[in-house]
Amino acid sequence: MANQTRWKLVLGSAADAANTVPLPPDYGRMDDVLTALYDGDKTERRAGLGGSAPRVSRWLGDIRAYFPTDVVAVMQQDAMTRLGLNQLLLEPEIMRTVQADVHLVATLLSLSRVMPQKAKATAREVVTKVVRELEQKLSNPLRQAVQGALSRAVRNPRPRYHEIDWGATIRANLRHYQAAHQTVIPERLVGFGRRGQALKEIVLCLDQSGSMASSVVYAGVFGAVLASLKAVKTHMVVYDTAVVDLTQNLHDPVDLLFGVQLGGGNDTPLALRYCEQLITRPADTILILISDLYEGAGEAEMIKRAAALKASGVTIVVLLALSDEGSPSFDRGAAEKMAALGIPSFACTPARFPDLMARAIQGQQLDA
Repeated sequence: MANQTRWKLVLGSAADAANTVPLPPDYGRMDDVLTALYDGDKTERRAGLGGSAPRVSRWLGDIRAYFPTDVVAVMQQDAMTRLGLNQLLLEPEIMRTVQADVHLVATLLSLSRVMPQKAKATAREVVTKVVRELEQKLSNPLRQAVQGALSRAVRNPRPRYHEIDWGATIRANLRHYQAAHQTVIPERLVGFGRRGQALKEIVLCLDQSGSMASSVVYAGVFGAVLASLKAVKTHMVVYDTAVVDLTQNLHDPVDLLFGVQLGGGNDTPLALRYCEQLITRPADTILILISDLYEGAGEAEMIKRAAALKASGVTIVVLLALSDEGSPSFDRGAAEKMAALGIPSFACTPARFPDLMARAIQGQQLDA
């Protein structure tokens, strides 16, 4: 694409009123779909795209034809905010047209309470598709990281026969290999520790206010993966101004996500009080608070509750966001107070979450 053509697409046809840079047919159509979304005031934009399902479906098909996947995702998100297309997503034919991604799932979850019955089945299909793709991508790295961290963090120097970690025992005794007998004589045995029991307890405490939408989706998937590991006991707690325990839904992340009610306010102190009741072994518990920490009048109580949990021996980590969306908006003052207590507070991408959990399980220092 020539530079002049590219700039005309960026600036819009209005910037070249004399049409000194004619656009080829395909680029002309590309300019049309960009104009429908980005040019003019709100009234003009609505006129450009229209409010009918067929015209929106056509536009969604066009952007997939002319732009790469990552750009399509951005344009769809812009259309939601700039053109107010959320209502149209309640139509099944629109949902089948939109490119499904984490942002779309978050939008559908936020609309679930007002979604007409005819759209719910299609919405569930879309959410299921995205969740399964995320599970396929993220589950193995998390399982491997957590299982490896547990085997390194919890060792039994005097294991019974059924508790021996044979792989770790052989690696620890390779220097005692007897060539004549072609065997390793183990000088020390390495055991799994309390095998068959939960070695760690993990509490995912999730702010479900609207600003945390993408984090909710990723946390739901990771929570389901952690719940599938017998060596850890996982709880999922979500909250706004009330607290809901979704632990029983962890076997199915789609059910779990539809149990979330995005939007509304938040009461982190109330959520932390509830989490305190779940914790029976503080020294073996990791609490992941996923919140932007905007707490208003409840900030002092939130800090007090977090300090008490840490003092009891709980490992606490604050994730200001769990997403790929770049630097999140968060309460810097509250995050600094958490950090002063020795509670790390930072944003985390989904790709880094397995490493974060491994470090927390092993008691390693955590930082951004």
